[in-house]
Amino acid sequence: MPRVVITGVGQRLGLCLAEHFLAKQYTVIGTYRTERGSIEKLQAKGAQLHQVDFYDQQQTQQFIAAVTSNVDAIDCLIHNASDWHDDNGVLDFTDYHQIFSKMMTIHAEVPYQLNLAFHPLLMPKNDDQFGDIIHISDYVASIGSKKHVAYAASKAVLENLTLSFAQRFSPNIKVNAIAPALLAFNEDDDDSYKIKARNKSLMQTEGSFQEAVNTVEWLLASRYITGRTIHLDGGRHLK
Repeated sequence: MPRVVITGVGQRLGLCLAEHFLAKQYTVIGTYRTERGSIEKLQAKGAQLHQVDFYDQQQTQQFIAAVTSNVDAIDCLIHNASDWHDDNGVLDFTDYHQIFSKMMTIHAEVPYQLNLAFHPLLMPKNDDQFGDIIHISDYVASIGSKKHVAYAASKAVLENLTLSFAQRFSPNIKVNAIAPALLAFNEDDDDSYKIKARNKSLMQTEGSFQEAVNTVEWLLASRYITGRTIHLDGGRHLK
């Protein structure tokens, strides 16, 4: 049975990915930070879930140890765990430090650690197979963000890690990134915001989590794509 590790499965894209791979009869190993009803549902479907606060280095190391001591192979590692902080307000220097440090930890340091720790498990057993690592980045990594400077910078680091690990782990493991713009709205987004957000892309709509899932499947099926960031932006880069 194929095995996938997905960080951040409690909601939105991570939840959608976990449900998708469970439906495909994968063994799903996932992490979550906050208890939600979705966690119980995933566990009921057979997902092996670990509550991990990746801002706590000890918890990160415990998760790595739990996986490496109980699993002999991983087919795919998907870095989806993410956080979001607005650094555009009035903050003091302590706030600046904390926000930047947290963004770099969750979007860069943790993927760096997990990629290296799980590298032996991702090595395929047959020459005609590949392991896969997929980083979930963001559209703003390539253009910056005046309201979320630290967030955008940390996602840019993640895309650079994609390049480095693709080189380091070739030819046995493919390493790619997906950089979505708008996939789905939050429940509390109002209509005026939705109109404004949709108008930012040529396609005039949100992409959907399924679009990202389809891209993940496309990358897994490929035998020739590595070191690439796939942009899901609805043509937003041309507006």
